[in-house]
Amino acid sequence: MKTYIKLAIISILISFTACTDVIDVEVQTAAARLTIEASLAWEKGTMGNEQTIKLSTSRPYFGSHTNSGVTGASVIVTNNADGATYVFEDQNNGDYTTTSFVPVLNGTYTLEVIYNNETYTATERLMPVVDIQDLTQSRKKGFNDEDLEVNIIFTDPEEEENFYLFKFRERDDLLPHLEDADDEFFNGNEISWYFEKEEDNSTDKIEAFVPGDIVDIEFYGISEQYSNFIRILIEQSGGTGLFSSTPVPLKGNCINVSNPDNYAYGYFRLTEMVKKSYTFQ
Repeated sequence: MKTYIKLAIISILISFTACTDVIDVEVQTAAARLTIEASLAWEKGTMGNEQTIKLSTSRPYFGSHTNSGVTGASVIVTNNADGATYVFEDQNNGDYTTTSFVPVLNGTYTLEVIYNNETYTATERLMPVVDIQDLTQSRKKGFNDEDLEVNIIFTDPEEEENFYLFKFRERDDLLPHLEDADDEFFNGNEISWYFEKEEDNSTDKIEAFVPGDIVDIEFYGISEQYSNFIRILIEQSGGTGLFSSTPVPLKGNCINVSNPDNYAYGYFRLTEMVKKSYTFQ
C-alpha cells in the first residue's frame, strides 16, 4: 500500500512538471528620447535666481539602467522682451543650473536645448499666483466626513482666467499628490480648496490624517496649455479604470526644430509659487 502511495505521488509530480511551459513575452520597446524637465518656479519672497533644468533620456520600463542623465548639452533660456540670456551650466549628472535667472511676472521666455546636434525649443509665459490667505483643517468637505482634510484658502482674481496646480506631500512621503484647477466656476471668489488622503490602490484602505501629521503644500499659477498637459498626466498616472482613457506617450511643448520626428518628452513651464506647511491639530 505504501509503495502504491509513493508511486502515485511521483506520478502527480511528474505530471505537474511536464505541464510547466516557459512563455516568452515580447515587450514593446522604443528608441530613447530626450526628456526635458524645465520647471522654473519663482517662490514668493525669494529672488528666484537659482534655477535647475534636468535632462535625461527615456528608458524601457523593464530596463536595468538606473542613470539616464544627459551631459554635454547646451541649455539657454532667453527673456523675449529684453533679449537677456541665461546659460544653464552642465553639472555632469543631468542637472543644468544657473544662479543669475531674473524672473519677470507675465514675461515670455524661450528655452533652447542643443543635444546630439539637434535643437529643441519651447516658449512659455511666467504665470503669477495669488497668496494663500489661510490654512485650516476640517472633516466636512472630503469624501469621508470623519477624516481630517487641510483647506487652502485664497481669492481668485476676477479680471482674468486663471489656472492652478497644487502639490501636496505628507512629510517624509516619497511622492507628492498633484491636483489641477481652473476658475471657470469660481472666478473672482474666495476659494477653500481641500485635500484629504485618497484610497491606497494597493490595499483599498484609507489611512486618514491624524493630529501631528505635517503636509507640505506648493501652490502654482500655470498657463492654460500647461494645465491641459498636467491634467492628462495626472489622469494617466492614476492608473487605468473602467472609464479611464488608454495611456499614451504625452508630448509637451518642447519641439525639435532640427528633426520634428525625434520629439522630446517633458515640458518648459515658468510659474510663481507659494510654499506653505500645515500641521494637523
